Amino acid sequence: NFLLDGQPFLIKAGEMHPARVPHEYWADRLKMIHAMGLNTVSIYVFWNAHEPREGEFNFKGNADIAQFVRLAQKEGLWVILRPGPYCCAEWEFGGFPWWLLKPHDLKVRSQDPRFLAAAEKYMKKLGEQLAPLQVTHGGPIIMVQVENEYGSFDADHVYMQKIMDMDRAAGFEVPFFTADGGGNMMAGGHLPDALPGLNGGGKNTMKEVGKYRPTGPWFVPEFYPGWLDHWGEPHAKVGLGGLARETEWKLTNNVSFCYYMIYGGTSFGFMNGANYGGNFQPQPTSYDYNSPMDEMGRPTDKFFALRDVLAKHLAPGETLPDVPATTPVVEIPKIEFTASESIFDLLGKSVKSEKPWSFEDLDQGYGYVLYRTKISGPAGATLKINKLRDYAVVLVDGKRIATLDRRDRQDSVVLTNAGTTLDILVENGGRINYGRQLTDNRKGITESVTLGDSELSGWEMFKLPFDKEPSLKKSNHAETAPFVTRGTFDLPQIGDTFLDLRGWGKGIVIVNGHNLGRYWYIGPQQTLYCPGVWLKKGRNEICVFEQIKDGIQPLAGTKTPVLDQLNKDENASAIPAKEEKKPAPVMVRGKMMEPKFSGSTLVKTGALSDSDDEQTVTFPAQKARYLGLQALSSHNGDEFTTLAELNMLDA
Repeated sequence: NFLLDGQPFLIKAGEMHPARVPHEYWADRLKMIHAMGLNTVSIYVFWNAHEPREGEFNFKGNADIAQFVRLAQKEGLWVILRPGPYCCAEWEFGGFPWWLLKPHDLKVRSQDPRFLAAAEKYMKKLGEQLAPLQVTHGGPIIMVQVENEYGSFDADHVYMQKIMDMDRAAGFEVPFFTADGGGNMMAGGHLPDALPGLNGGGKNTMKEVGKYRPTGPWFVPEFYPGWLDHWGEPHAKVGLGGLARETEWKLTNNVSFCYYMIYGGTSFGFMNGANYGGNFQPQPTSYDYNSPMDEMGRPTDKFFALRDVLAKHLAPGETLPDVPATTPVVEIPKIEFTASESIFDLLGKSVKSEKPWSFEDLDQGYGYVLYRTKISGPAGATLKINKLRDYAVVLVDGKRIATLDRRDRQDSVVLTNAGTTLDILVENGGRINYGRQLTDNRKGITESVTLGDSELSGWEMFKLPFDKEPSLKKSNHAETAPFVTRGTFDLPQIGDTFLDLRGWGKGIVIVNGHNLGRYWYIGPQQTLYCPGVWLKKGRNEICVFEQIKDGIQPLAGTKTPVLDQLNKDENASAIPAKEEKKPAPVMVRGKMMEPKFSGSTLVKTGALSDSDDEQTVTFPAQKARYLGLQALSSHNGDEFTTLAELNMLDA
């Protein structure tokens, strides 16, 4: 057991991230978590939210992490702290600050002394904020995680021990734990003095944790009631039936757990991350996660169903708090746009260099950079951007001729017409937050640009971080993308809302100085969440940066989000066929396929039981180089099924 003040204690936790919700709503979200029947909140702390520039620490406003912990205690919740320095979380660079990439050879998540020194400074500052709030000092923090899922990245136990020592030196003294998947991942990430936690663990929890701690306690730091999205892929949904059954099993078998996520929230601004699964997979702004609380913090059907399960397992004398009221919701009427300017009219002073520089070399973390040079030569030459990171609008003499998308491995376009000025507007689409590609995360034009057989030189680079709202002249009305437009709207009362960007192309929206995040017509996300605390009674200002579509489109508010609408990516087909790079295959969920193995190759058919335990399939010896396994149906009726690990047991 876990013991709290000497008594057995089952952790029933839910994860939320303070950085993904305005601090004015922290108390509301915590009340909702408590009302569902949970006794603990688990939090990632993102290093880049607290040290946005090297040596400049921020623990105020939305970065006041100590205030969040105090509010959790006030609500009667314990706190599990996950301080990093690496987090993942579909968050930009997994929580690492971008400036770690300024030295070209620094390696994150390694024993590189420069990385460890920077991480130690951050952890010490975080300890000053949170060490006094541990349960050993009368606070609510009961456990601290060491790093995060390190076993899926590497197996350097010396590095992991250094991170744990760093945590201790920062003043953390409550029990430590690690969080990894099973098998080789837990082997690579565990530490002798930390409790191993099994992410995604079901009935295999005791077996996997028991390899390192035979007596437990059993802990699943990430139990998934939802899942993440990528731009251009279907919105993820997790069914309720298996989730309720699995919750019941954990409660009756003394398995502590944390729902990841209980409330997802929003990756405002440029804080979405990306995955790399054979191709670049940026994540959208919404982190709704199909979780029990939606992006506005409202309880869903999943919330009430899990609440019913949790209500059956209350401690003697314990009662569930009432489900609190939610924030009012408003609809913004049609927005009137009063001015718009070409991005070319908003350029500041340039940085000049013979070769193009990355964002990091330009001392810029997020947003966009416009690269400009002079060109000459015959029509029909191929323009190639080597290692484009991540999305480019290519213009010749101010005319838009192509978009290049790293997702589709596009890096080239044929310049059919001669011109003199080449502009390449490059967007940082979000740094990779998981896997080995994490160490290759520089943004912009990271190598070179060639036209035909010649490398282009003599570059001007204009920084467009959009860290503040650009100033526009009311007399200008340019509507050829890329352009920025500004408008106003009036509200008789404030409340939460969503902005409906259907009809627009690709860009960002800023309301009253707050960057709501990215929109992209390909979906699945079509709306942007606008918290009511960022709105004002009376006049409000809005600014939209549109990258790829000409003309100002209608824009208004809606009370409900649109998170599951995919549209064809028209810009992908705009690249000439002979230059097109085929994307890596992406398996889209659909109906189960008919059996494809012929009778001569099929060696076994049968049914697997509805269990998370390992199951053994035996068949006569075969001489072969490949093994194929096909699932034809699932136990709970979903149109997909998953195999986590396959072991060949003998010859």
